[in-house]
Amino acid sequence: MKPNEELKTYIALNAAIIFWGLSFVATKIALESIPLFTLVFARFSLASCFLLIFLIRRGFPEFTGKDHVNMFLIALFEPGLYFIFETLGLKYTTAPKASLIIATIPVVVVIFSALFLGEKTRITGLLGIALSLTGIAVLITGDPQFKWDLGGSMLGDILIIGAVISAALYIISARKLGQNRSPFDITGMQFMYGAIFYAPAFFWELPHMQWSAVSGRSIGALVYLTLFATVCAFLCYNFALSRVPASRAAVFINGIPVVTTLGAWMLLGEKLTMIQAAGGGIVLLAVFLTNRPGVRMAPQKFDS
Repeated sequence: MKPNEELKTYIALNAAIIFWGLSFVATKIALESIPLFTLVFARFSLASCFLLIFLIRRGFPEFTGKDHVNMFLIALFEPGLYFIFETLGLKYTTAPKASLIIATIPVVVVIFSALFLGEKTRITGLLGIALSLTGIAVLITGDPQFKWDLGGSMLGDILIIGAVISAALYIISARKLGQNRSPFDITGMQFMYGAIFYAPAFFWELPHMQWSAVSGRSIGALVYLTLFATVCAFLCYNFALSRVPASRAAVFINGIPVVTTLGAWMLLGEKLTMIQAAGGGIVLLAVFLTNRPGVRMAPQKFDS
């Protein structure tokens, strides 16, 4: 990869993580007056309309039946199943446990990328993942409200594991499809199928929706979620997945809690302790070390 292309890739990865990290803060604000499935459906249907305008202007790409199946699977994994598993899981298990389980996404991606893409991960990459998981644990336990509560049913933990697997399958599928299709095409179809996926839940919630109660603050959060956390973030991440191994791109996901913690501190007035700051620093160090020249995870085929 040329230096300027490499720079674009890492700018895209960092932008996606920042947009997604702040999306948790925006979602918390949006949910103050917008029901869950109405919010998610609005987010992805509006994003679909936004990208549809550009697709009309530049012309629709020709998709084969196999392409549509692959793009539907990508949308099924994320946003589809991921948000459902994560939301339902949080009803039955504790947030700290859920965060620790979600932080294993890069590990699952490493396993899946070896099985489905033939990508090998060097020992330095595995050490970087382990270091990032350590940083996540420090970040979570450093919260003043954190308690060593292992409560929550096994059902909740299993649902969160389902979210992890869904996210990993999305990354693997998008990486594979990105070899032949542009990030713009993948993202556009991902949003359209995602909106279709959530439509039944939206229509179920619609009769109970109180439109007069929706605040301007929540609408502003929805605008951010649509334009930045959805359109820009998925475009950036799908662009990066078309250029770097899935296992390397997945490590960046562990930077999301760092951005979320900083965003909640700056925008919502939540406390940020020195221990949390140290945990965030460990995560960022792990991402840096994993992607340093000479120690990166390279896409190599297993010998048959």
